[in-house]
Order: sequence, then C-alpha cells, then structure tokens
Amino acid sequence: MTNTAHTASSRLGLRPGVVTGADYRRLVETCRDEGYALPAVNVVGTDSINAVLEAAARNRADVIIQLSNGGARFYAGEGMKDAEQARVLGAVAAARHVHTVAAAYGVCVILHTDHADRKLLPWISGLIDASEEAVKETGRPLFSSHMIDLSAEPLEDNIAECARFLRRMSPLGIGLEIELGVTGGEEDGIGHDLDDGADNAHLYTQPEDVLKAYEALSPLGFVTIAASFGNVHGVYAPGNVKLRPEILRNSQAAVAKATNLGDKPLALVFHGGSGSEQAKITEAVSYGVFKMNIDTDIQFAFATSIGRYVQEHAEAFSHQIAPSTGKPTKKLYDPRKWLRVGELGIVARLEQSFADLGATGRSVARVI
Repeated sequence: MTNTAHTASSRLGLRPGVVTGADYRRLVETCRDEGYALPAVNVVGTDSINAVLEAAARNRADVIIQLSNGGARFYAGEGMKDAEQARVLGAVAAARHVHTVAAAYGVCVILHTDHADRKLLPWISGLIDASEEAVKETGRPLFSSHMIDLSAEPLEDNIAECARFLRRMSPLGIGLEIELGVTGGEEDGIGHDLDDGADNAHLYTQPEDVLKAYEALSPLGFVTIAASFGNVHGVYAPGNVKLRPEILRNSQAAVAKATNLGDKPLALVFHGGSGSEQAKITEAVSYGVFKMNIDTDIQFAFATSIGRYVQEHAEAFSHQIAPSTGKPTKKLYDPRKWLRVGELGIVARLEQSFADLGATGRSVARVI
C-alpha cells in the first residue's frame, strides 16, 4: 500500500463510531478505491463486540461488526421462548451497545446483519422498524447495512425482493448487501452443501447476473455485492474448494463497460474468508473487495485461548479450594479472567486479519 493511500484515508476525518448513510458509503468506497478491505466479524455478546473494538483501536483500523440471526438470538438469551422476537431484540440490544461504546475506541464501525434468507425476512423487517424509530429519536438508523441472501432463488425473485427492502432502507441511511451465486458450507443454518464438489457451477457467479442486479438496485440505494467465486463458510481441507477471484474482476469489467463508472464500480464482499490463502485474499481485494467475513477463525481463536487457560488451571475448574494448596481458586475461575483470555485471543487473530487485508493504520476516523 502506498503512503498516498494512507494520507487520503486520514483526510476523510469521519466521526468515530458507527457510520451510516453517506459516511458508510464513503468508508466503503475508500476501502475499495484505495485497495484494502475490512474484516467483518460475527459477534454473539459484549465479550466478542468489545474484543473486536479493542483490536480495531490497537491497529488503528476500521472494522465491520455483524450479527447472524443465531448470534442475535443468543445476545437476547437462549431462554427467550419466542425465537423471532429474540432475533430482533438481540440485534437491537447489540446495536445499541455498539452505538454506546464504539466512538470511545476512536475508529469507524460498520454495523451489519449477516445472511437473511426468505424465512428470516421478518427479522430484517423488524430491524428496519427499529431503525425507523431510532431515526425519529436520534436522526440515525441502528444499522449501517443489512444482508439479504436469496441466492438459492431465481435471480429475478432475488432482485425483486431486495428492491422491495431497499426502498424502505435507503431513506433511513441503510445500505443493502445482496448475494449472487451460492456460498458453500453453512453458517447459523444458512448455506448450501457442496454436493458437486469444487467444480459446482453454483459456486461461481456469472458477470451478467451481477450487471443485471446492479442496474436494477443501484438506482434505489447503496448496494454491495457478495458474488460467489468458490468461497465457502467454515474451513475446508486445501484443494477441496477452488477460489477463482478472477470472477470478481470479470464482474467489475462487465459493470464498468455498461456504466462508464470507472474500473471498479462495484463494492464487493468476500464471504467464507476463514482459512483462505493469502494470495487469494490479496487478489480478491485488488478487484474491489472491501469486506471479508471472518467468523470460524475468530471462534477458534476465542475457544482455544480459553481452552488453554482451563487446562493450565484445571484444578480451579474442579475445586473451589485447591487440594494441592488449600487456597481458594476464585481468582482463577472468575469469568472475567477466562473471558478476558478469550477476548485477547480474538484481538490477536484480528491483528493478523487487519494486516492480511491491508487495513492496519488506515482508519478514516478523525482523531479526537
């Protein structure tokens, strides 16, 4: 990355905290145009949210915090009987937490909801309702963007439903992420089996479909596109799935030719980024990817850090009074101790992600 790009980013001087509306678009387009991307991290509670913000602040990098439907429900509490209500309330509660603390970390945050297929559209509708109320109260929506994933349906149906939602979202300052083609694997009940192996044609989005979606949706609001190029949720053995980032390049070329909007008119998303080869990540980012989802690796970093701590202090997790010393073990099993270890595992893994994506030191937030 060039020093010129770093200088351009710093000149934006956006207000730290959650970005929405025009500021959200400016951040996305800056990432795309200057050739770097932001990690998008699925969160499930304040521990993971705070760890993501800490990592962003340490690396002077902006970041994307997102909730899946399962993560939102978990945030509200698995004991809540009404799952649909829990998804909405959990996402709203998480959003309010991020809005409350994010600015104090001194970076910009894109707040997003992940994959919502047909059965989860009421969840998105409920969150739009909540943002409508938030705009009345504060002038700002709760979320920067929402994702609608109807990639398993005919393209025309996918576009039509996304258009219906975008007409509600855009006046509030909320962007839309649309998925074209199929991302393999599974994430919180949303996904597709790799029945046909690495050569499954559904794993590779066609440029003409991207153009059709862009032409239909971009007049309605700000749209980002998750175009599938062989990417898969989760971590798979090398060789099981073949990433073809050139599909992103071809999609950009098709839209650029039709619109005369420059070389990279699309803001693209890389789903299933965990475990990907660095060369493929770098290539994808060079074609206009501004966002890479990273969930599986973050979960693993959190879990393994805590697992090591428990193993190192096994006695404390079996006895309140240590048999070996006769002393209380409370200071070791205190949840703040081992949850903090897990948070630091997330922070360390995200430091690698910021570096891999070229985002380190490139926050567009003004220093206050």
